[in-house]
Amino acid sequence: MSEILVAPARIGRRPTGALGVLALALGALQSVVEPALPLLQRELQVSPAEGALVANTLLVTGAVITPVAGRLGDRYGGKRVLVRLMAVVAAGGLLASLAPNLPVLLLGQVLQGVMVGALPLSFVLVRERLPAGRSQVAIGLVVALFTGGGMLGTPAAGPIAESLSWQWMFALPTAVIIAATLAVARLMPHDPPVRPEHGIDWPGVVLLSATLLAFMLGLVTMTSAGLPPLAVGATTVVVAALATGWVAVERRAAAPMVDLRMLAKPAMWSSCVLTFVVAAGSGIVLLLLPQLFSQPSEGYGFGAGTTEIGLFLMPGAIAGAVSDSVGGLAARRFGSRAVVVVGALVTAATMITLASLHTAVWQLVLAKVLTAFAAGIGTTALLAGAATAVDSGDTGIATGLLVVTRVIGVAVGAQAGGAVLAAGADPMTGRPAESAFVTGFAVAGFVAALSLLVVRMTKNGAQA
Repeated sequence: MSEILVAPARIGRRPTGALGVLALALGALQSVVEPALPLLQRELQVSPAEGALVANTLLVTGAVITPVAGRLGDRYGGKRVLVRLMAVVAAGGLLASLAPNLPVLLLGQVLQGVMVGALPLSFVLVRERLPAGRSQVAIGLVVALFTGGGMLGTPAAGPIAESLSWQWMFALPTAVIIAATLAVARLMPHDPPVRPEHGIDWPGVVLLSATLLAFMLGLVTMTSAGLPPLAVGATTVVVAALATGWVAVERRAAAPMVDLRMLAKPAMWSSCVLTFVVAAGSGIVLLLLPQLFSQPSEGYGFGAGTTEIGLFLMPGAIAGAVSDSVGGLAARRFGSRAVVVVGALVTAATMITLASLHTAVWQLVLAKVLTAFAAGIGTTALLAGAATAVDSGDTGIATGLLVVTRVIGVAVGAQAGGAVLAAGADPMTGRPAESAFVTGFAVAGFVAALSLLVVRMTKNGAQA
């Protein structure tokens, strides 16, 4: 049995405020790329699919580091691991702010990607310091703070990029992250580490990280570089072999990184499946709308600049923050399954309508609001429900796996959306045809409807 060395201390307003400012700054740093994607594509002279790669590079690192951060937080304390991760994020933000070209920007995005690991670490801190009955609500609020940063970054990206340069989009949030991290390090009490009977399952850590890295890199490479079938098959075999090796190691480990019995719980695996499907649909919308806003107004687009795109996306960012804050409450009252069903119906209806009706800005803004709210409330409800369905010692790894699933789903959706636009591009101008956007919206609607089927198939497991 593990032995708790010190009882966790309650935290007051000052450390909580510092943690909140850090979450907001992280959300802002993550969100500045979305409205600026068309600008970055022009500045760096890249295609829409390569533009999706700029955004998804951050998600690649997030997918790899998040489960590891969650387990280390369970073992050594959320504060210790959080402060160290933020040092890496700050280095990435500074590197991106100085980037002269695409490779350096991508490297900065890789380092910034560890910010995704801050979520499970925050859940560790929240779970230890609040009564069990308030955990779901608190987790929703933590996610809302992170999402709320997008409300700052989304509209601010355009004015900053156009009045200064796009590099300043990364420099300003990074400065706030550095200051907030110093405040957290000083004010937040250390959460008690656990004295385990066994050491860290490093083979499991390495194999899981390698599996996620191979999958994410294979995904972005296949959709942006157009690999031949043989290379696609080889990538699939590598990912499958790594995943099989990871499962074999975890089954034999005395203290596995991920307890497969925990992962096999109906509430856990069904939440992972549903989170992936919901996030994939959201990722398609995330990529398509800024691209449609930026298309020349002489055709079917709106000719919007980075500042205008940020303003158009801001209502959706607000809706996402609100949905994250109420997702935990909704899961507690109605159950995560019911919340996902409602969100899927809203998203499917919105996308089907948008496929045939996208001639006015308000139509796209409303669609963004509805889909952001539906995806946010659904994934947060699943996260909160699964977090309270596992032992407190597994909170970090369980929520880390769900955050990773959400990240992978968004990345899959964004890359799929970029691939649809690239496939429908005019060979003369390089701009996607209107039919490509129609196809993308239809695909997003289909994915949302697919989640209804998944809910039915996982009926017994999708419970709060």
